[in-house]
Amino acid sequence: MHVGILTGGGDCPGLNAVIRAVTLSLIDQGAAEVTGIERGFLGLLTRASRPLDRQAVAGIVAEGGTILGTHNRCDPFRYFGAGGADRSAQAMDYARELGLDALVAIGGDGTMAIADRFAALGLPMVGVPKTIDNDLFGTDRSFGFDSAVAVVCEALDRLGTTARSHGRVMIAETMGRYAGWIALEGGLAGGADVILLPEIPFSVEAVAARCRERERRGLATIVCIAEGAAAIGAGLTVQDRIADSPDPLRLGGVGHWLQHELQPQLESEVRTTLLGHTQRGGSPTAFDRVLATRFGWQAAQQLRAGRFGEMVALRGDECTSVPIAEVAGRNRCVPPDHPLLQAARGIGVSLGVA
Repeated sequence: MHVGILTGGGDCPGLNAVIRAVTLSLIDQGAAEVTGIERGFLGLLTRASRPLDRQAVAGIVAEGGTILGTHNRCDPFRYFGAGGADRSAQAMDYARELGLDALVAIGGDGTMAIADRFAALGLPMVGVPKTIDNDLFGTDRSFGFDSAVAVVCEALDRLGTTARSHGRVMIAETMGRYAGWIALEGGLAGGADVILLPEIPFSVEAVAARCRERERRGLATIVCIAEGAAAIGAGLTVQDRIADSPDPLRLGGVGHWLQHELQPQLESEVRTTLLGHTQRGGSPTAFDRVLATRFGWQAAQQLRAGRFGEMVALRGDECTSVPIAEVAGRNRCVPPDHPLLQAARGIGVSLGVA
């Protein structure tokens, strides 16, 4: 068997651990040949690949990013590098030239959507869920998420000490796109007093009221806000629009918007920190290294069993799989009755509603 591996979409901690686990599992369990496709699906168009063996994946389990490189704007079915033309046939030609029997696509909803289309063209696919946002449909957890939450938690710990020293309101803006998982778990772990999510439109006045109530008690306030959060009656805060991207809206800046709205209503100084790509970078946590290794091993088992067209998934503590077609282009947001929301309310965290 000759298997290709690619990493699509944004980078995140744990990608290398998956590459390592797939490669070692296939090599150790049968005379499989493994090839890495460079820079995601773009490598199928630029004919960029490299062989993967034990030496190639040695010592990479702790490395962040991806040794294969990635690309979040290359959809061969609508390739903007060629004016939006369909270059899928060109990609399929290179896959056949390499002699690939199957391709492992590691990525999020956009990667799974492209993988599903290649599967329909006859290229056997196995998907592995990757996103720091934890918003991929069909799996309870994606690797990279725990590492991002750890960054948010540490940032809130640090912001908390300076906030208490000055009696300030500190706002930390997280990633997450249209789902609030990072802000919710990171905010809870970091002891945030206010957590604002895309799933729950917030009231500026309700946030200000919580800050004023804490001011009266001589307390600083920590606000953890997701980039996709929006005030009631307001739209998303958009940083940029990228025409050649699967998701053309670049969210960001809602933290500074909230600072501007809060400052006239408070005596405390309000400061904002945009955590940005620090949440994507660095070494994966132990949890993410283990989860990524489990996902890579599971993907190898599906390949050996000929179970194509499926994405590896975590349900509870069990590694299983779901059809890629069910995952493609779908997101998983924080449900209104989620236990973490109940816990947040139960300990007095404000979610920005009266």
